[in-house]
Amino acid sequence: MSSVRESHACTAIGVVRTPFGDPTATPIQAAFSTASGAVEVYPEFRDGLSALSGFSHLILIYRFHRAAGEGLAERPLIDGAEPHGIFATRHFNRPNRLGVSVVRLLGIDGATLAVEGVDLLDGTPVLDIKPYIPAFDCVPDATSGWVTPQHVVQIKKQSASF
Repeated sequence: MSSVRESHACTAIGVVRTPFGDPTATPIQAAFSTASGAVEVYPEFRDGLSALSGFSHLILIYRFHRAAGEGLAERPLIDGAEPHGIFATRHFNRPNRLGVSVVRLLGIDGATLAVEGVDLLDGTPVLDIKPYIPAFDCVPDATSGWVTPQHVVQIKKQSASF
């Protein structure tokens, strides 16, 4: 195994428009958000939207452009008494500052995707869009590590307030 680190540049393909400008007033997980938003795909990537309209959900891959840092341990946003290794969390202060959200596709108008279930700050750069395919993306027997059912209830409760 090589110890040489490679750098990989990414170009934003668009930007997300949401009602959220304050990181402390944003849903924590897309699965519990009912907020609407839009993904504005840049014109040079518009052709990549062909045949997307038949999917009910999308996976957005984006950059946490307002994250404060890139740590290796962070306290979870809910029940965060003890720090966890960053790869055991979905915290935004992570190496490369990459995030993933699954949103519902409501419609497509030109290069703008109307979506529901946003948990992103307005102006978040989108790096990629993938169709959510239940046969590939749903793992019924997956386990949740340190995330307890009570933790999920707290996140759902906090996210529902937005």
